[in-house]
Amino acid sequence: MSTGPVGVGVIGAGVISDTYLENLTSFPDVRVLAVADLEAGRAAAQAAKHGVPQGTTVAELLAHPEIELVVNLTIPAAHVEVGLSILDAGKSVWAEKPLALDRQTGRKLLDRAREKGLRVASAPDTVLGAGLQTARRAVDAGRIGEPRTALALFQTPGPESWHPAPEFLFQAGGGPLLDMGPYYLTELVQLLGPIHRVTGAGGQARATRVIGSGPRAGTGFPVTVPTTVTALVEFTRGGSAQVVLSFDSALTRTGFVEVSGTLGTAVLPDPNRFDGATRLHLLGAGEPEELAAQGHAASRGTGALELARAIRAGVPERASGELAYHVLDAMLAIDESITRGQSVEVESTVEVPPALPEGWDPYAATL
Repeated sequence: MSTGPVGVGVIGAGVISDTYLENLTSFPDVRVLAVADLEAGRAAAQAAKHGVPQGTTVAELLAHPEIELVVNLTIPAAHVEVGLSILDAGKSVWAEKPLALDRQTGRKLLDRAREKGLRVASAPDTVLGAGLQTARRAVDAGRIGEPRTALALFQTPGPESWHPAPEFLFQAGGGPLLDMGPYYLTELVQLLGPIHRVTGAGGQARATRVIGSGPRAGTGFPVTVPTTVTALVEFTRGGSAQVVLSFDSALTRTGFVEVSGTLGTAVLPDPNRFDGATRLHLLGAGEPEELAAQGHAASRGTGALELARAIRAGVPERASGELAYHVLDAMLAIDESITRGQSVEVESTVEVPPALPEGWDPYAATL
């Protein structure tokens, strides 16, 4: 088994790569050795900006002998194709969400990793942040009793107002369900367990959208997916959740998740953030109790680091590909329920990973 810091490459030098590279280059247990992109100039610029030795092509990154783990930040439609090429090069994968756009290719990615003795893990890693981990530990400790119901809300006018190239967010692999759903559903699975059945409804407010910022501002583009999705989610071990995800609301309400149990209700931090307090409203207790986030202060890239450490230790990673696949399966079932007009059972299941130890420190050198 290899020892020492894990060599990491990053494929995709777009907007989100800044946050990943800022964090990954600050973690002693990983070494970022190369950044690759279809646009060579963009890869070189990001490598130089973050002090990474190489800005290069995808082929050259995959041939790098010291890279063991590749962070795949490509657009959703390319996630599986790029992920398979990473595995075929003998390297493990950290994938941005969603894991895939359909079950067949998502399963193919995980099966290929298993065949080769490699790992696939996937965003969101916000569930590993101090905010949601603090909430998780409180719920696991029985502070609200047995979790039974939940409510999750994400409502905005849509990302086209601020994103300079938002088209992919309104096409297959996007929409509020596939774009934002992973954050909310992954957190619900962490707290209430695997999903058994879903019932969905949804539609579009507008068939076209207009880019609101950047050099292409004023350009129209078509919408091909539902832009509001409402779902009833039922869990295998009992309990249910109501989930609303929308790019159609002029009233912005994001980051709202509450879980109610037999002893009270927990209002959780934003599942698209790594920090934030948890508020406990306990039956008969009067004023709510606020739990400040306890733990590390890192953000995106935390999951790739946890994966790297798990590889070295020979233990399962927490933000696993199987967890991401189960959430994908549930999201696709919601989409199918919208089309069919009936409830759809979720065929996959997953074992919920344990919470991180409170003292888990991404800035410690442990390898």
